[in-house]
Amino acid sequence: MTRLPLQAVLFDMDGTLVDTERLWWEAVEQVAGRALTESDEAEVLGRPVEHTADWLAAATGAPAADLADALHREFADRVRAGIVPRPGALDLLDALARDGVPTALVTASPRAVADTVLEALGASRFAVSVTADDTDRTKPAPDPYLAACRALGVDPAACVAVEDTRTGVSSAEAAGCTVLAVPSLAPIEPAPGRTVLPSLEGVTTERLRTLPTAAAPSHELRVMSWNLWHGGTKVHDHLAKQLKVIAETGVDVVGLQETNGTAAEELADALGWYHHRAGENLGVISRHPITARFGDPAVGFYGAAGVRVRAGEREVDIWTAHLDYTPYGPYESAFDGLPAAELVAHEQVRLAQMRDALHRIEEAAAPGVPVVLVGDFNSPSHLDSPDVEWPVTKAAEAAGLRDSYREAHPDPAVQPGHTWSPIHALHEDGSGRPEPQDRIDFVLHRGLRVLHSQTCVSGTPRPWPDVEHNEWPSDHAAVITTFSLRE
Repeated sequence: MTRLPLQAVLFDMDGTLVDTERLWWEAVEQVAGRALTESDEAEVLGRPVEHTADWLAAATGAPAADLADALHREFADRVRAGIVPRPGALDLLDALARDGVPTALVTASPRAVADTVLEALGASRFAVSVTADDTDRTKPAPDPYLAACRALGVDPAACVAVEDTRTGVSSAEAAGCTVLAVPSLAPIEPAPGRTVLPSLEGVTTERLRTLPTAAAPSHELRVMSWNLWHGGTKVHDHLAKQLKVIAETGVDVVGLQETNGTAAEELADALGWYHHRAGENLGVISRHPITARFGDPAVGFYGAAGVRVRAGEREVDIWTAHLDYTPYGPYESAFDGLPAAELVAHEQVRLAQMRDALHRIEEAAAPGVPVVLVGDFNSPSHLDSPDVEWPVTKAAEAAGLRDSYREAHPDPAVQPGHTWSPIHALHEDGSGRPEPQDRIDFVLHRGLRVLHSQTCVSGTPRPWPDVEHNEWPSDHAAVITTFSLRE
C-alpha cells in the first residue's frame, strides 16, 4: 500500500480538543426542557446550531430562530465559564508545531463560538479554521474538511482528521481523510482507515504518520503471519516499531505467535482493531470484526487458535499456529547430516500438533467459509526440498490447505522465501557455522484466490546479539498474502 507523507492534521473542536461536547449537550437539554437520551445523539452531536434548533422547533412548535438564539446563549455562557482542554490535546498540538506539521480547526460550531475557543487555546496554533459559517454544508457533509484542505493546499488523502463523533467521522471520511477517533460521549467503531483511541494522551506526530489508511477494497483480504519474538521485547521501542510495520504494509489481519501474553491486546488497542488472545503465546488482530473465536482459549505455548472475521460481505476463518521447535530439522540436516528418513521420523511431535490444529479447523469450519492458517511451523516445506518430504506441510496440503507463497512463487530456487532468520547469519553457538536459512513461516489457505504473497523485513537488521536498536523487531521475517474475496 502506498502511503502519502503526512501533510496536515485537521482537528474537530467540541469534544476533541476541548471538553465542550458535554457543555453543548447540557445547553440543548436546558433549551429543550428535558434530559436527552442516546436516541437524540444524531440530532445534537456534531451538528450545527441551526440543525438542532430546527429539530427542537419540530418537536416543540417554538420558532427555530428563537431556539437557535437560546442555544447560542446557553452554550456561550458555559464556554466562558471555563474551557477544559481534552487530555493530550495541547501536547499533540505542540508536538505538531515542533515537527512542522500544519494544523486546522474544523468545526460545526458557528464562528463566534469557535473564535472564543481559539482565543483560549491560542489562535496561532492553527493555520486555518473552518466553521459552520464558512461552507454551504457542514458535517456530516465533507465540505468543511475539503475547505480546510483547499485553504492549506494539501491532499485530503495525506491528512489525518481527529474527531470525536460519528457525524464528524462521516464528514472526514467522505472527504478522503484518514481518521483518528477519540469518542467523547457516544462509542465509535473502528473501521478501515479509522483508528479509535480512548484519548489523545501519548499520541505523537510519528503515531499519526503511521495510522492505518483506508484498507484494501472489500474484495481483498491482506493476511500476515508474524512471530513477534517474545512479544518484540528484545528490541527497544518494539510496540511502536510493530505498529509501523502493520501500518506501512496495510495488512487487514495478523496471526501472531510469541505474543508474550499481551501483545495482541496491546496492538489491537493501539490500532483500534479487534483481537483474540489465546494463552500466553498466540493471538489474532483484525481491522475487520471478529464474529467467532475457536480453539482452546488457554492453549499452551504450542498449538493453534482461530477466529472468524467478517470482511465486507464474506466471512473467513483465520487460524494461527505455533509448533514445537525441537528437534529442529534444518539443524539435524546441516549440522548432524541426518538422512531424509530420520529427518521425517523426527517430525512426529510437530506432525501431531499440526494434525490437532487441522482437526480443530475442521470442527469449526462452516460451509462456504474459506480458511486461512498462518503460523511458525518450525519446519521447512516439502514444496521447497526435493530431497525431504517434510510431513508437517504435507499434512496441511492433504487437508486441502494450499501454500499461498508457493502459489505466487512456484520456483524455490528463484524465490526461496526464507523467514528464518533475518538476524542469524551465523549459528549463535559461536562456532562460526552458517545458520541454516529456511522458510518455516506460512500463510496457507482453502477457498480463496492468491493475488500476491511476499516475505517482509523492514530496514537492515543487525545480527544477534546486537539487535536492541533494530528497526525490525523480530527474529523471523513475516509473510503477507493478499487474497481475493470474490467468489
